[in-house]
Amino acid sequence: MSSDIERFINTINHKPHSDFLFYAGFTPNLSKNIMEKYGFATEEDIVKYFNMFAPVSIRPQQPEITADFSKYFLEVEKPEGSFINSLGVLEIPAKFYHFTGYISPLRNAKSFNDIKNFPFPYTGEFNTSDMKKKVKESHQTGKVSFTWIGHMYEDAWQIRGYEEFLQDIIERPQWVEYILDKLMERNIKIATCAAEAGIDYIATGDDVATQKSLIFSPSMWRRFIKTRWEKIYKEVRKIKPDIQIWYHSDGNITNIINELIDIGVTILNPLQPECMDLLELKKEYGKYLVFDGTIGTQSTMPFGKPEEVKRTIRERKKQIGYDGAFIISPTHILEPEVPIENIEAFFDACRENE
Repeated sequence: MSSDIERFINTINHKPHSDFLFYAGFTPNLSKNIMEKYGFATEEDIVKYFNMFAPVSIRPQQPEITADFSKYFLEVEKPEGSFINSLGVLEIPAKFYHFTGYISPLRNAKSFNDIKNFPFPYTGEFNTSDMKKKVKESHQTGKVSFTWIGHMYEDAWQIRGYEEFLQDIIERPQWVEYILDKLMERNIKIATCAAEAGIDYIATGDDVATQKSLIFSPSMWRRFIKTRWEKIYKEVRKIKPDIQIWYHSDGNITNIINELIDIGVTILNPLQPECMDLLELKKEYGKYLVFDGTIGTQSTMPFGKPEEVKRTIRERKKQIGYDGAFIISPTHILEPEVPIENIEAFFDACRENE
């Protein structure tokens, strides 16, 4: 059996092969159920048992910096289990599986100074001393290395507030530009550190669409979001021209796929079959992109029978993976209603012809 790095190289080079890379993620509740059934001690045991694609996450280290975000939530009731995340967003239990609710620190901002005075993520010097070593070690063990860069639009609205941020796009674009530029600055720092270390691919993205269309107009997306990802990708490619760029967005992003390709995206995730024409997209963009995903988590995985799961994966291999540019995965983390039998069928079908 080929190593992950060998299969990855075949995949990004669009070289036909039968031993596809594949993986799946699980909610904590579902993960616990799988571990109990198989007698596993850790989630890593699940990955190893099913021989999942498991790239090594490598990130630069930043100094320990603590910002006091508590002043943004003085009047907010904080139920047990609440916490302030690294962006300064208060997350409160949503009492529905693993989900949390967001309370944004800048939801009550009254002036541009309120925006400028917020402690945005660190953009100083990072410690990258061991990154090259870790990349080399990952390759020596047959593993692929990647760096998660972060979001921009999603982080921005979580900091500002969802409705507030969308209103700002129309009424206060200066605020939007400032927040996004701060996040872009952070992302460029992390991405260039990754490129200098020789990382195989960077993981990026924003959920910018519903299942019908983009959340905002294409012109707004180009102005506020696309231009900033383009700057990041250009900086990375200056350092490592062959670095792969993985981009995620849920929903129907059909209308911007060609522009994502133009700015450098090479691996697209998750390609939801419930709202996108996979065969048409493969025909139109298959020679430019690796498709990562395509197995429906609103349809096949929770509601199909095991044989239907297997049939779907076999069809995807033929229809999407005929040129090798395909990574098999569900289009989202698998929720508790997905039967374990369907998960087993997923992995059985993925491993066929290895």
